[in-house]
Amino acid sequence: MSHEFVDVTILGGGPVGLFAAFYAGLRGMSVRIVDSLSELGGQLVALYPEKYVYDMPGFPKILAKDLASEMVKQGTQFSPEIVLEETVETLEVIGENMMIVTRNGVELPTRTLIIAAGAGAFSPTRIGVEREAEFEGRGIHYGVKSLSEFKGKRIGIVGGGDSAFDWCMALEPIAESIALIHRRDQFRAHEDSVRKVKESSVKMQLWNVVKELHGTERLEAISLENVESKAIERLEVDALIVNVGFKSSLGPIKNWSIEIEKNQVQVNPTTMETSIPGVFAVGDVAGFPGKLKLIANGVGEAVTAVCVAKQRLDPQAKLFPGHSSDRDL
Repeated sequence: MSHEFVDVTILGGGPVGLFAAFYAGLRGMSVRIVDSLSELGGQLVALYPEKYVYDMPGFPKILAKDLASEMVKQGTQFSPEIVLEETVETLEVIGENMMIVTRNGVELPTRTLIIAAGAGAFSPTRIGVEREAEFEGRGIHYGVKSLSEFKGKRIGIVGGGDSAFDWCMALEPIAESIALIHRRDQFRAHEDSVRKVKESSVKMQLWNVVKELHGTERLEAISLENVESKAIERLEVDALIVNVGFKSSLGPIKNWSIEIEKNQVQVNPTTMETSIPGVFAVGDVAGFPGKLKLIANGVGEAVTAVCVAKQRLDPQAKLFPGHSSDRDL
């Protein structure tokens, strides 16, 4: 199965890829978005739809699913072709153009490519205790799809980063109780989040790790081990939310003869172009000195990549076409 040529194919339908699609449409380019998920929105909808995002300009706070919804509206307003549930397998450079082929054999010809694949394919990091797989979905969770699912429950949250603290703040008003479990007293979360959780009803179980899981049909309790004293404490819980990170892989992209370092596609930060001419990378997947992994930074990188791609296809085009506020959209 083969599709028509487009000016730019965007690999990834998350927020950065969606903004790239919008900006490419704004610049009069034909666009295709390809994503392995069944819907657009990326990790905002796949991992934490009911988590608040605080660091997007214009929004003091906004639910991830609402941010995704608005970015989908913006990213699709110029009617890009959308290809979902397809994993890109190979990339072949043919003269000035390229051919992308998916795992299902779908051929996607394109003139330029923007990789906006986030961290790539991801899977949650487990805590590595017995019976963990048994209780997955029956008390153990690696994200929160619906806050209402945890209403009135006794919850343990494992982790010391932003996600763990964000879920503490989101669930504290509706949960019966929350215990934050972390193996030390230093955190990787924003200082303001740490302060708010410390001032809340959340019980801080520091210097502890989950040692054992208890229950029959569902998780009923956990045993905590103090990493210093080795003392064991039993904690009754209805749910355990694990937030110790995700393992990610670039998958087939690693076989594209493209420069990769520490699971990031290396780019020229002034153009966002990779070691393959006409192939760009933006957002979390892109690596360069001083890189900061924020959506706010990623959308700026997307604008740069689109403008350079536009000028590659049309050398007479201006790199910066002016402000969108000067246009009638």
